[in-house]
Amino acid sequence: MLQHITLHLARTRDFPEGSAFHGYEITAPLDAAGHLDQEEWRSKRAHCHVRRFWLGERDQIGLLVHRPGGAGGATWVIDYNRDRMDDDEAGYRLGTHTFLVGEYVSIRDAEGDVNTFKVVSAKPFVKDLVEP
Repeated sequence: MLQHITLHLARTRDFPEGSAFHGYEITAPLDAAGHLDQEEWRSKRAHCHVRRFWLGERDQIGLLVHRPGGAGGATWVIDYNRDRMDDDEAGYRLGTHTFLVGEYVSIRDAEGDVNTFKVVSAKPFVKDLVEP
């Protein structure tokens, strides 16, 4: 089932209390245990969007993509531009982490820095009901 997941930056040297102004909103399928569901992703990949929000920067919009290679034989990546590889952000073992409130996940940004984020919300995705 598609879920709307919100991640906030966990504690860092610059943000000892973490930050709700730095994070991600992810729409992705999760299984009953809270893991990314690769099988369901295949059929719903067009709906698996990511919004990166970072105070002082423009929001970045991308897709959650599952690519071959990496730990366990595959890597979950946030792809902001299909024509470029240098802007992608890879999750650190996102396939094994649970996206349950209170859990932590790590994402490597385009500059190569790894940041840890806390799952602050994970709830069923409700498609916008407004007709065009």
